[in-house]
Amino acid sequence: MSAAALQNDVFLRALLREPVPYTPIWLMRQAGRYLPEYNATREKAGSFLGLAQNPDYAAEVTLQPLARYPLDAAILFSDILTVPHAMGLGLEFRAGEGPHFDRPVRTEADVAALAPPDLERLRYVFDAVSLIRRELNGSVPLIGFAGSPWTIACYMVEGKGSDDYRLIKGMAYARPDLIHRILQVNTTATIQYLNAQIAAGAQAVMLFDSWGGVLADGLFQAYSLAYTRQVVAGLTREHEGRRVPVIVFTKGGGMWLEDIAQCGADAVGVDWTVNLRRARQRVADAVALQGNLDPMALFGGGPAIRAEARRVVADFGRVGRGGHVFNLGHGISRFTPPEAVAELVDEVHAYSPAFHAAAP
Repeated sequence: MSAAALQNDVFLRALLREPVPYTPIWLMRQAGRYLPEYNATREKAGSFLGLAQNPDYAAEVTLQPLARYPLDAAILFSDILTVPHAMGLGLEFRAGEGPHFDRPVRTEADVAALAPPDLERLRYVFDAVSLIRRELNGSVPLIGFAGSPWTIACYMVEGKGSDDYRLIKGMAYARPDLIHRILQVNTTATIQYLNAQIAAGAQAVMLFDSWGGVLADGLFQAYSLAYTRQVVAGLTREHEGRRVPVIVFTKGGGMWLEDIAQCGADAVGVDWTVNLRRARQRVADAVALQGNLDPMALFGGGPAIRAEARRVVADFGRVGRGGHVFNLGHGISRFTPPEAVAELVDEVHAYSPAFHAAAP
């Protein structure tokens, strides 16, 4: 595609551990329910799926936080469950329950019938990516994303979110062959899906391993990390003449940080339970780190938000040969006051340049 020159590439350069003038910031779920303008657009769309499957609406809500805040990246508005939905599992979002699949994958026959979806069924996502890129007009980079093969499998087998992951973990112990078959289908689909987003204009991609942290040690490596590694290895890493960085985020994965850092990604996201200074030491600046403010800090009021922002930046320390992208340790809460985000972004941009300056 013919694209406008990128005016702010600080986010991309930080992911690649290149020198930058300050710590870039974006927020997981930054286009979401905490913004009144998002809720107004969702009401126009009629439903969450109506919003996500309409490129014009998806572009509108993707750009809304950029109109409010000087964020350093936009992230595509979509959902990680679009891929299994395109496989025919019948996704719907039920009031008070969240996502629900009408046809979960529970039996040997269900597993045997799985196949990567026809990408044309996901054309609305790629059209949204192209539209957002045009609307951004080079102001900041656009992040594409997908769920990890394991996280998608959790929803496919459980049929919805879960407190104990009893069905999929039970299958993992009783029938590992079925789990590996699901994960391989998901891996193939995820590679195709993310590469299509990159071809449409995504300038970085992120893999959300939201439920990797529910696995026991050993099972995490076999069922989550092994397939994350396959996805990363299959991705397009250069497009439009520049590197396409890859971020991997495993919620609850801090104990496996060294393993995750060796999966081939450019950056690793860490949640708020991880000590950022020690995390940097553990990966020895071999990858950039993204994170890791507790989302609940945004309810502490202006002085507390600014103090916590400074703490996270200082915990990472002088950047040197490292790379740091400021983010929350998970998605922003729907109840977050919008003015809290303004305080956070302002403080990160104001405080962090000293950590990028040459040492005296």
